[in-house]
Amino acid sequence: MHARFLLVSFMSILALSTPAFAEDEKPAIDTSRGDKMIAEYFRAETKKLADGCLADIQSSDDWESRKSEYRRQLFEMLSLDPLPEKTPLNAKITGRTEHEEFIVENLHFQSRPGLYVTGNFYRPKKSEGKKLPAILYVCGHGRVKKDGVSYGNKTHYQHHGAWFARNGYVCLTIDTLQLGEIEGIHHGTYNHGMWWWNSRGYTSAGVEAWNCIRALDYLQSRDEVDGERIGVTGRSGGGAYSWWIAALDERIKVAVPVAGITSLTNHVVDGTVEGHCDCMFTVNTYRWDYAQVAALVAPRPLLISNSDKDRIFPLDGVVEVYTKVRKLYEIYGALDKIGLQITEGPHKDTQELRVHAFHWFNRFLKDEDPLIETTAVKFFEPQQLKVFDKLPDDENNTAIEESFTATAPRASVPASDDAWNLMKSEWIQGLKDKSFRGWPSEPQSVECNQSYSIEKSGVSLSKYEFQSQHHIRLPLYLAHRAGLKPSELDLIVLNVLDDKGWQNFLAMFSAGFVEEFTSESPPKANSKEFESTRKMFKAFKWGMAYIPPRGVGPTAWDQSERKQTQHRRRFMLLGQTLDGMRVWDVRRAMQALRKIEGISKVPLWLQGERQSAGIALYASLFEPNIKRLDLWYLSSSHRDGPTFLNVLRVLDIPQTVALAANQSQIRIYQNGSEDWEFPQSVAAKLNWPKKQIQIRDLAKLKQPKQKSTATP
Repeated sequence: MHARFLLVSFMSILALSTPAFAEDEKPAIDTSRGDKMIAEYFRAETKKLADGCLADIQSSDDWESRKSEYRRQLFEMLSLDPLPEKTPLNAKITGRTEHEEFIVENLHFQSRPGLYVTGNFYRPKKSEGKKLPAILYVCGHGRVKKDGVSYGNKTHYQHHGAWFARNGYVCLTIDTLQLGEIEGIHHGTYNHGMWWWNSRGYTSAGVEAWNCIRALDYLQSRDEVDGERIGVTGRSGGGAYSWWIAALDERIKVAVPVAGITSLTNHVVDGTVEGHCDCMFTVNTYRWDYAQVAALVAPRPLLISNSDKDRIFPLDGVVEVYTKVRKLYEIYGALDKIGLQITEGPHKDTQELRVHAFHWFNRFLKDEDPLIETTAVKFFEPQQLKVFDKLPDDENNTAIEESFTATAPRASVPASDDAWNLMKSEWIQGLKDKSFRGWPSEPQSVECNQSYSIEKSGVSLSKYEFQSQHHIRLPLYLAHRAGLKPSELDLIVLNVLDDKGWQNFLAMFSAGFVEEFTSESPPKANSKEFESTRKMFKAFKWGMAYIPPRGVGPTAWDQSERKQTQHRRRFMLLGQTLDGMRVWDVRRAMQALRKIEGISKVPLWLQGERQSAGIALYASLFEPNIKRLDLWYLSSSHRDGPTFLNVLRVLDIPQTVALAANQSQIRIYQNGSEDWEFPQSVAAKLNWPKKQIQIRDLAKLKQPKQKSTATP
């Protein structure tokens, strides 16, 4: 933060818009403390969820009483609640290829209007008019692309469909969104920086799950298919999608997911999340471990299949999932319907993995178990299995993330105080249920322990530490005029720091407190800024407090782009976001600040810049007695951050501004004309004081002839 903090001249506001240090002068950050802290945090949070997974299921009645709600939660976490309308499939067969034993039809259908699913339908040449058992084969990541043309991963996995057709099954092999003939995106957060997927409650896994549901609809529409004998299998990504559809839809009678599931511990603590794209994960709102997904298949026949040297589905995690789910099958008296197959080898589609899967389907879909005499081999060139000669103009596969998950409807200005109170309560409850469920349910009582208190150059600076959560210990700084007690202050402003704000804080205070910040490797000292702040303290009995939340400043972890990305994804797997937990840190900082002797009755303001403005805004909703918020460059939509799980399914930032303004004065400082019509309209309709919400466009401010102090 700069010395403009709240009450400096407008000229100073404009003059201090540049960083306090040059880009090439940025100091190296010691991340060892932060790396250790976040590793311990992830380990503890993961253990909490792992220990609780299925722990309360002691009987089949326990499970039956919970199963429908758990399935509903899974639909929601896969972006499928409310469930999309089952519109006409508009299925079309575009080609046909014959083998001496079977026929392959190239086809497409629309799981939603414009959302095309391309696939190959394998069927025996001779079925003697009988309805046959069917297999839905969902593909893993097997790109087949030549000269810029994608043939779909269905062509890579064609040998599976051929085996089933040669052995008395029909098999529908469908392309995935990313590697299909129409190439959509799986990797939104993995490598495209689309963190708004989390805010929207969207995951590409949901598209794959929905396409599987509609694929079952298509299978049941075919005369050749016995709709009561449908199984599913696939490996890697296809293994994950096998789990989704088997857990969601009981039309699946037998499931053999291959290399598609492991434990939360493997993903978060051991780091396998870094090898997986977004299609492998739900938006984990309800904080599940993966055995809970597997449990939704019980007591239907389930074979969990994996190899022993698979680095992205490690053996210990696979066995852990199996062990937990096996107990549920035991409760049902159905141990003959669950199996674990472990073969030797890496993450690869091996024959050993396939043979046992074929046995399993024969046993439970055909009630027979013959010797497997044929191998799964490829018979066709990719061109023979291609569905489209020309991709359809009305496809929305390539932008499905923009529409697949519904956002909250546009809010209307409430007509009365009663209507507003109802709106407020629904929004707050929605945020608690959908966005901040990962906050501690029973937090520790916060303690604020002073590390030092020093007076220099007319300024008093104190450093405190407090526990935000287990393993998350954060610093809190308080500065004011020397000689004043905190209880004598007229006002305290808590500044929420981001990375840039932390560096500016160091540059300013290291000019007056060199020794205290040597260990923080501060940038070049900003003496001008420190002097401006010193004069402010001399003129006014104000205190400035500073909180760098987790991952900022002293608790920063590995600064590489990859590690920053993957840690944010770890938070999501724990039913959190980094920004959401920083809101928690700011809440705890306010609680800690009020524990300092004499401060509890001093008026408290909050201030933040950029993403930290949004974090301060949300923190104010859940803590009492915040007199005012000063928000600099607050984004007008969560599309641009901060990122909270599912928040766009509840509300967007203009509605949150209205919520906060109901209890605190708000000043928004911006360059330009961001739209804040909604909160201003609410304020006008409900006759709030004119100063409750003020928007200050810095781009339009004229520099005064003389410096003058801006009023609050």
